[in-house]
Amino acid sequence: MMDRINFYNRDLETLDRDRLRELQDERLRLLMKEVAANRFYQEKFRSAGIDFAAVRAFEDLKTLPFTTKSELVEQQETYPPFGHLLTYELSRYRYFHQTSGTTGRPLKWLDTEESWDCWARCWGQVYRGAGVSEDDIVFCAFSFGPYISHWVAITGAWHIGAMCVSGGGMNSEQRLHALLDNRCTVLVCTPTYALHLAEVADHQGIDLRSSAVRISIHAGEPGASVPNVKRRIEESWGSKCFDHAGATEVGAWAYDCEVPDGAIHLNELEFIFEVIDPASGEPVEEGERGELVVTNLSRPGMPVLRYRTGDLVEMTAEACDCGRGLARIKGGVHGRADDMMIVRGVNLYPSAMDNIIRSLPHIVEYEVEVRRVAGLDDLLIKIETGGPSFEETHRAILEAFRAQLNIRVSVEQAPDGSLPRYEFKARRYKRVAEDE
Repeated sequence: MMDRINFYNRDLETLDRDRLRELQDERLRLLMKEVAANRFYQEKFRSAGIDFAAVRAFEDLKTLPFTTKSELVEQQETYPPFGHLLTYELSRYRYFHQTSGTTGRPLKWLDTEESWDCWARCWGQVYRGAGVSEDDIVFCAFSFGPYISHWVAITGAWHIGAMCVSGGGMNSEQRLHALLDNRCTVLVCTPTYALHLAEVADHQGIDLRSSAVRISIHAGEPGASVPNVKRRIEESWGSKCFDHAGATEVGAWAYDCEVPDGAIHLNELEFIFEVIDPASGEPVEEGERGELVVTNLSRPGMPVLRYRTGDLVEMTAEACDCGRGLARIKGGVHGRADDMMIVRGVNLYPSAMDNIIRSLPHIVEYEVEVRRVAGLDDLLIKIETGGPSFEETHRAILEAFRAQLNIRVSVEQAPDGSLPRYEFKARRYKRVAEDE
């Protein structure tokens, strides 16, 4: 099995746990020397009574206060444009990007040449983990813009020696034909957009299963590790679907491998990971669900130490059959702590609902609203259908939600093509003010 697995750096990725921790501690000490010049962390540590020099190992790291996105946003609002988040003089930075603003005000983020190399290494692992080689042609189905996803995916492809075709400045039909005409073998986009491209291809009578695409890599939302979303993508494209997780302010911190067991690897060569109880901030036991906390070891120019991602994961150090010694998260990212909806006493996460809805074959697109009806919360699912009658799909949704989540939902038919299609992160779930 090992001989057939692709690695970015076999020697490092297969380190035993003790040597891996030693390597992390070595890099942490180097990081703290650099970050000592960072004004944001100088003030943060001073308030907490912490000396930079005292942080020399993982156990010391756990004594530091958490960093939150709201702190970073406040910094840039108070001291525009970048806050006190830069470690070096501005002239040392080369790359500007910003977050999508999905959960609030966009963050501006800068990288130096050295920290951009970190992005290249991380994406090297993403691509090699999925089996991408220099013989592949990668198609990045993103628009050009200030968001980092497009740029690092292209950089990573070049880094491993693969050709890359950009889908920037194209609509969906143009992207589809560019991908097919150039015989691209790897698709990079959100899972939602992969399904939308498959819908476009179906309308044009194109059989994607006969295309050259053999691998698809997805990020931006949990879909590629949601079993029924993954299955739909693979059936539509006739390819293998791989998950990947990252964030602008953190980096590309997790990636899938060629062993399809539902867990994805944490990139412990570039990051230190913790999992905490979202309410108490205390560590959880291995395998228990909690919020992921990340320290980036390779971007001292704009660092994040013990950064609360808001992502809910289940971490395990169980060995993977691929041979990597890295910890993994089972089922990928389950969702965000602030994404949970409580409807009539039932805790609902978008990924769980997505898995149910995508298990039903004739739902083309959907949208979910939590509304107030007669003083009670009601979950309304709007669907576009193909194939059987709406009534048949309606019954199937009711039965699936009742059986799997023990909740009654409302279902409404939407006209064909009326629901939004998403190129970037899907925003299908919302709460509306309504009471009848």
